[in-house]
Amino acid sequence: MTDCSVTFHPHDIRVTVKKGATLLDAALAARITINNLCGGDGICGRCKMIVTSGEVTGAVTGKLTREEIKKGFVLACMTLVQSDLDVEVPPETLAKEKRIADREAERFRGMREDTPAWKQYSPSPLTKKIYLEIEKPELANNMADHQRVCDIIKKRVNAASMQMGLKIIQTIPTALRENDYKITATIGLRRDVAEVMNIEGGNTAKENYIAVIDMGTTTIVAHLLDAVNMKTLDAKACFNSQGMYGREVTGRMITAEKKGTEEFQKLLVKDINQLILGLSEDNSVSLKDITAAVCAGNTAMGHFLLGLPTENIRRYPYVASSVAPPPFRAAEVGIEINPRGLLYSLPGISGWVGSDLTAGILATGIYEKDELSLLVDIGTNGEIAVGNRDWIIVCSASAGPALEGASVECGMRAESGAIERVYAENGVIRSRTIGDAKPKGICGSGLIDLLSVLLQEGIIDRSGKIIEGSSDRTETVDGLGRFILTEPVESLNGKAVFITESEIENIITAKAAIFAAMKILLERLELTFRDIQHFYIAGAFGNYIDVENAITIGLIPNIPRERVHFAGNTSIEGAKLAALYNEAFFALERIRENTTYYDLMGANDYIDEFRKALFLPHTDIELFKESGSCQRV
Repeated sequence: MTDCSVTFHPHDIRVTVKKGATLLDAALAARITINNLCGGDGICGRCKMIVTSGEVTGAVTGKLTREEIKKGFVLACMTLVQSDLDVEVPPETLAKEKRIADREAERFRGMREDTPAWKQYSPSPLTKKIYLEIEKPELANNMADHQRVCDIIKKRVNAASMQMGLKIIQTIPTALRENDYKITATIGLRRDVAEVMNIEGGNTAKENYIAVIDMGTTTIVAHLLDAVNMKTLDAKACFNSQGMYGREVTGRMITAEKKGTEEFQKLLVKDINQLILGLSEDNSVSLKDITAAVCAGNTAMGHFLLGLPTENIRRYPYVASSVAPPPFRAAEVGIEINPRGLLYSLPGISGWVGSDLTAGILATGIYEKDELSLLVDIGTNGEIAVGNRDWIIVCSASAGPALEGASVECGMRAESGAIERVYAENGVIRSRTIGDAKPKGICGSGLIDLLSVLLQEGIIDRSGKIIEGSSDRTETVDGLGRFILTEPVESLNGKAVFITESEIENIITAKAAIFAAMKILLERLELTFRDIQHFYIAGAFGNYIDVENAITIGLIPNIPRERVHFAGNTSIEGAKLAALYNEAFFALERIRENTTYYDLMGANDYIDEFRKALFLPHTDIELFKESGSCQRV
């Protein structure tokens, strides 16, 4: 097959691809990250490029206007390379989310160490450095160097057993004699075994750090912990590079079956390394002093990290390769910390409920409470846990990316310029953006607000259809109703921010999936929402939801507000607890063992409940009658 050269401008990057490859494939080969939310299915219409020279073929798409077609615009995912090409990539097509998040990352950070969970454990990080002054040998006490070091470490470390690798043993004689028998030993916990990971000359015990990573499908968050002073030094966030293969994790698993998991592992590890390096540089911390990386995420992300096959997760009977992997050397997967540093991939529960929810159960403490609690992590894959100290049952519901702004033409991630709040003031619908910047799109929390306001102002009906003549900001384009939130002159890019009836339908579908899952799980337990004493809303996205608007559209139940708690990023919070407290780390394994997974695929009435929830707020209005106030925890 003929090779073709494709040159992308303004990057001036040239790649060679086979004739018939898509422009999107060429862009991926060039490592140009495109604002491609649908994974190449021609749905989102965001991979627009201009072919300035050369021949291409492609399918007709309704995602391009006549004016764009005249200017030479094409959709990269629907366009096939037929010759050497020159291609212009417009600024709006580039994924700006690849930058390290700045102050907007606060919504991802969850740097909170004042919660009850942080106060109940005794400090005991997974890795620690111990300064040792070893008694010098003499004829009357000529014990072997290795044994001499092990004996003193055993006295200082409370572990069932201890191990040391050959490479470490080889360094001991020189380290002792060159440093007057004063050394620092780095100790890592491998479950109930203490491993001597490193021996250094002198006293470096005050320089010990742990990187904690929340591997979200959309966003990756990294925190740098000072394991000596038991505090969070800093945090950074970036958007998951795997997004070039689609927003939903299922689509990525399908692609991984074709391409293999290696590409997904490389992208994830590259993001993690970028964040860790940024944290180390900003805080003047040497990478060699970062002795562990602790990672949480959904099961698929955990598999991608370790290079495990994911195809069996999405096929009956939905079996994961591993949900509780042992600690490994971080270097084995390419994470760049201390060469002998450990990677702790926290335990999950099943193929569809990962360590992000296990960490959330730990962070909220519902596994220790007498009262019934419900934890819902709202996102592309909604995860739900119900229970108390005696039992916990979990499930997951594929909500899709609509609630996070994908599959919405004007939707965007939570960054500067994203509309995050919508409200009505004296009958006028207004909005507020992140950073108070000019609007350029709308993110998840803004979408929930917008639907609520449109419903309450009588602009849409309970099925989400726009009511004709209800507002001078409604219009019909190509037979589809839409509501204009901001006019082109008000926006950053000179384009209106709007929502269409079909996009409203997508959002209603997503909220219905999550609400139906919660209701089914409770009904299986012969419970109702009124029985829940603590209702936790988790996730960076969940932390910014307006609870009244979420209730208005039927995303969450209308229970007394004092029972509703915004728990923040419980995935990162639970992972940090595990990193700094052995007791919390071991509690995760107990949570995993004592938690039951309920598969909604086997629930015959789930579809019925889902259909009932396809209204605003629900077909059963009685579910939404209560009052009170919500709390943040």
